[in-house]
Amino acid sequence: MPRRRGAPVRSVARGALAALLIAAGVSHVTWGRRGYRIVVPDWATRVLHTDKDAIVVASGAAEVLLGVGLVALPRERRRVGAAVAAFFVAVFPGNVHQWRTGRSAPGLSTDRARFVRLFLQVPLIAWAWWSTRE
Repeated sequence: MPRRRGAPVRSVARGALAALLIAAGVSHVTWGRRGYRIVVPDWATRVLHTDKDAIVVASGAAEVLLGVGLVALPRERRRVGAAVAAFFVAVFPGNVHQWRTGRSAPGLSTDRARFVRLFLQVPLIAWAWWSTRE
């Protein structure tokens, strides 16, 4: 089957997204773990019946698995891309919570940075969707 035009660009974009997800996931379970707890809204612990640390660890593990899935499961590329996009939608309430409370987390120590972060969610979703469609 011939490769479609733009496939190499999508492949590079997919690899970059995988690297971003894996790096973010590793930071959630290592050096940034403590700082990311403040991003988790209080209601999330009640809904999920767990604590903020478990949510941070679970989201980090999900990021790593999704990143690995983007490169290791080429036959499931579209499904993994949809899962990545859904993940970015799912974590958006945490980003809103962090902006509204004005609390700093790793890499987001100013009100401006927290506000700009909100608008990065749309390009991340689009990146996940576009890079996994041929």
